[in-house]
Amino acid sequence: MQFTSLLAFLGAAATAAANSVTFDSLDSTDRTIYFVPTAGKQEIDSVSVPAGKQIKVEFPQSWIGNWYAVSTGAEKTTGMLGEVTFQGWNGMTYFDVSAIVNPNDVHGVKKMWPASAKTPTSGCDLYSCPEAYYLWDDVQTKVTEETDLFCSLGENGLTSLIGKREDGVEEPEEAPAVKRAFVLGGWEA
Repeated sequence: MQFTSLLAFLGAAATAAANSVTFDSLDSTDRTIYFVPTAGKQEIDSVSVPAGKQIKVEFPQSWIGNWYAVSTGAEKTTGMLGEVTFQGWNGMTYFDVSAIVNPNDVHGVKKMWPASAKTPTSGCDLYSCPEAYYLWDDVQTKVTEETDLFCSLGENGLTSLIGKREDGVEEPEEAPAVKRAFVLGGWEA
């Protein structure tokens, strides 16, 4: 019985530690990703993403916050944001790409999507597009049961191959989006 309980505990612990984002560099620019946790959430050290490579970052259980990318040699300025809530309302993962802080950043965060399903997506290959947050009340937050996400990085116009037709044209997605208030369980306004 104790052995079975231990296995169940270890299985639950493995599941709890499964949050991740794989940062996928689409171009020849090295970048550093800076993480900004919501107040009370764990700090995450910045990571370097080499040109043309992928780096997977693990996140703590129920982590909420955002990140931005800074190209090597560029001034450290907040740019396009990748935002996530792991284990939010109903245990779901909520995510979006936000242009609210700096809509002129076309060198960093581009697009986000669940690693397995590859849909829904948030963000753009070519900014500006209707799949990112531009105003605080835009209904652009995407939701998934997955806890592993991808985030593409690169210059404006580079293609992530997610959300594209065979001819390369970006197609609007018919995926539900929710208001930001839903992320933590709010449902008014």
